[in-house]
Amino acid sequence: MTVSLPLVVLLGLFAWGAVKFLGVRTWIVVLIALFGFWLSDTFLAPAIESGTRSKRGHRQRLT
Repeated sequence: MTVSLPLVVLLGLFAWGAVKFLGVRTWIVVLIALFGFWLSDTFLAPAIESGTRSKRGHRQRLT
């Protein structure tokens, strides 16, 4: 059985840990999130999307 964890959940946990344990200010995390939304509206969006897509189909072919 394969368990997949969405990238957004993983990044959210990382951001929470950075704020809680590393002392990163919350406004910096918000600024980085807003920068991500801005990037999604640029010409870089297709490259980012293809780089974060799951390779589940590729893994199934190998087994």
